Amino acid sequence: MEFGVFDHLDRAGTPLPDYYEDRLKIVEAFDRAGFYGYHIAEHHATPLGMAPSPNIFLAAVAQRTRRLRFGPMVYVVPLYHPLRLLAEICMLDQMSGGRLEVSFGRGASPIELDYFGIDPAQAQDMYNEAVEVILRGLTNRTLDFHGKYFSFDNVPMELAPLQTPHPPIWYGAHAPDSAARAARRRLNIVNLDPTDEVYLTVASYRKTWCETQGTAPLPKIGLGRFVVVADTDAQAMRLASRAYRPWYDSFTFLPRLLKRSQTHPRPPEFEPLMARGQGIAGSPATVRHHLQAQIEATGCNYVVGQFAFGDMTRDEALHSIGLFVDEVMPALRKTEIRVPDAVQREAVHR
Repeated sequence: MEFGVFDHLDRAGTPLPDYYEDRLKIVEAFDRAGFYGYHIAEHHATPLGMAPSPNIFLAAVAQRTRRLRFGPMVYVVPLYHPLRLLAEICMLDQMSGGRLEVSFGRGASPIELDYFGIDPAQAQDMYNEAVEVILRGLTNRTLDFHGKYFSFDNVPMELAPLQTPHPPIWYGAHAPDSAARAARRRLNIVNLDPTDEVYLTVASYRKTWCETQGTAPLPKIGLGRFVVVADTDAQAMRLASRAYRPWYDSFTFLPRLLKRSQTHPRPPEFEPLMARGQGIAGSPATVRHHLQAQIEATGCNYVVGQFAFGDMTRDEALHSIGLFVDEVMPALRKTEIRVPDAVQREAVHR
């Protein structure tokens, strides 16, 4: 069992210079504690994302950490020219000593694509083509490509990633069919959905992996959860409930502004979020118990916590992270990852 972090970098109300410094101090704590990876979201024109240029923030992360791996979850690919994005990927991988992990997506928010003049109906095709361009550019000395949106002839690739053939690739899987595609491509995945939906996604991933990759070691199968740890259950619930409300306001900001439907909706309060399995708050013993139960129920092998969100202060976040590191991680590290019986039967069925 390994541990990572997901971060929206949603606005907390503090001045932005202080906000960025607080977040970087928190990231340093993740590095010292031995977390595997730090995954950040990309959002635009919304308080949900104060890192609309993930690579700028991640360049600072590269300089402030030594072991922590990091990357976007995800690059909103239709908003980039693929030549620029692949060059920046190479730079970050070289600057960090080969610690970059990448993830590509078409963009979860049609509103944000609209602001850039991108037709959401074309986003999937643009994404497919651009990712093919990027992967070719990362693995070849010259780039040749001819498609509907991009066309290149003999473009010199003077930059290359430090990791070969390219940095590890992640995929945000939200459904069994997308999980199956990720397994065929040997991608790491993270799922932020309710526990019963995570179970279906992981079952599809493991089944497809067994069929296409045989006995090869599994990539990381991530379980993403809001996580708040305090000295008592009551203290943790008070902090989680308070901090979640401004996060939720940021999460729903653009749909409310434009009276549009919300993609990947969440409950407006933390307690019903916990009932869905997407949030966990409590004492170290309580958090251990709930995470252990979800690991056993889903067959995931990588816990991805969202530890800093809403109006949570740096000190509050660091205290929660410290308790998690000292009293939750050691016990879960000893956990033998057992595939749920139903998942195992599905994975071996032909």
